[in-house]
Amino acid sequence: MKKHITFLLVLFLSVQVFISCSSDDSNSGDSNTLPLEETMLLNVSYGSDSQQVYDIYLPANRTSEKTKVLVLVHGGGWTGGDKADMNEFIDLIKLNHPNHAIVNINYVLAVIPSIPAFPNQFIDLESVIFQLTSLKDEYHILPEFGLIGTSAGAHISLMYDYLYDTNDQVKMVCDIVGPSNFTDPFYADDPLFELALAAFIDENAYPQQSNLAELTSPLFHVSKNSSPTILFYGSDDPLVPLSNGNSLDSALTNSAVTHSYTIYEGGHGNWSDENLNDLKEQLITFINTHLPIN
Repeated sequence: MKKHITFLLVLFLSVQVFISCSSDDSNSGDSNTLPLEETMLLNVSYGSDSQQVYDIYLPANRTSEKTKVLVLVHGGGWTGGDKADMNEFIDLIKLNHPNHAIVNINYVLAVIPSIPAFPNQFIDLESVIFQLTSLKDEYHILPEFGLIGTSAGAHISLMYDYLYDTNDQVKMVCDIVGPSNFTDPFYADDPLFELALAAFIDENAYPQQSNLAELTSPLFHVSKNSSPTILFYGSDDPLVPLSNGNSLDSALTNSAVTHSYTIYEGGHGNWSDENLNDLKEQLITFINTHLPIN
């Protein structure tokens, strides 16, 4: 009888210890799930070149289940510009999309004739996307992306989505005065254009006898798999002709890709305040529709 009582006491104490340990473990877990604070990391390296850096703005209360990412890609003719040029978009996103993460990138600028732009700059954006994906648990982000590019940065963004994004991680692209078609007579009829294009391209990265103007033009890579795209072009742009916007609009329509296309009076982004405010409002709605935080 005593042995039986002893056994029951041991069993009872074991159960109590198990319950206590389980409770402690649970409490410990709760202490590790406190909401995350807003964080900013500047000049994070994603490659060996000093220009291969990005700034990342991580919102408070972010999680790897919901916090999607907007990537900003500056312009500058592929040879200039800096991520600081996109600061206005950071303010816009923080105000209107406070639960998104923001990544503002630099890429290796072309230096003629020693450092080509293409495909290097497309691959730089690819490297950023790959690194952010690999660090998703550390950053507490969901690796679904929206790309916002201006001028050359819009060209890079379109090329990445239409050709390089084989995992379909990009969900939307904003194209602000991005060159989309280097076969356009605006470019092709310029007697110096072939020389300029050759200087921008690493020909060894493409098959011999390729049409390099087509291979580096987003227009020729549009497909049914292209992401929803919002386009903004100027009616009298001296650098990117309106015909580039028209052609891309037609290609997206023919491939049944969700998109919108707005033409503003003026040149290469130097539009009226009214038009710039309209652009911002359209972009806010487009992000809410195609890269929502659930």
